Amino acid sequence: MSTKEKNKITIETCCGSLEDAILSQAAGANRIELNSSLFQGGLTPSAGTLHQVLKEIQIPVMAMIRPRGGGFCYTPEEFRCMIEDIRIFKKMGVQGVVFGILKEDGTVDVERNALLLNECSGIETVFHRAIDVVPDRKAALEELISLGFTRILTTGGAPDVMEVLPEVKQMIEQAAGRIQILPGGSQPHTVDHIVTECGCDQLHIARFVPRHDSSCAAGQRIFFGGALYPPEDRYEILDRRFIEAFRTIEK
Repeated sequence: MSTKEKNKITIETCCGSLEDAILSQAAGANRIELNSSLFQGGLTPSAGTLHQVLKEIQIPVMAMIRPRGGGFCYTPEEFRCMIEDIRIFKKMGVQGVVFGILKEDGTVDVERNALLLNECSGIETVFHRAIDVVPDRKAALEELISLGFTRILTTGGAPDVMEVLPEVKQMIEQAAGRIQILPGGSQPHTVDHIVTECGCDQLHIARFVPRHDSSCAAGQRIFFGGALYPPEDRYEILDRRFIEAFRTIEK
């Protein structure tokens, strides 16, 4: 693929901070997806971070709307927060939002996604990689087209998009211009192959390097997070009975 042809590919970067966003723009990215907590696959960024990103970069910003990790079937409380985040981010001037709600059986929650889409007039909407865990991607794709999403982010239902390029190509062919398909997981040395095999015109990329912070060096036995590779089929919530037990003791 020639340099001219490569320049036609829209490159979206996955960012977890203001600095990531600034670096992405400086590196030539065309668009960013702004998150927090990338270790959990990307959660909703803070309003302060989004404000600064919108202030300091000129390329389009897609803000993640995901209140927690561990699946995509949300409680009523979490859903209300998602609606409010969209309203706030839209007022701040974000160019688009990224979300995806599934039912307990893993199928697309058409009703709740539609309610969020109703809050998104005038901005782009992206259904994220929840598409990669649905039981029937072809059926889900048609539902997302009917709902009116702008774009779908996917790795074709596999950890590595390179394993399933024919499936991603099928998604693009099925979409037939009715919705954009954004393959994720490309590497510099795989761009040509992915674009050639899939016929896509945009890619979602991410690559991070460690940065040392010595401020915790005096307490090396202390950890503020959980273990590596948290399970994706659960999340933590306050133990009501535990709190109630304290109230019983107080009496």
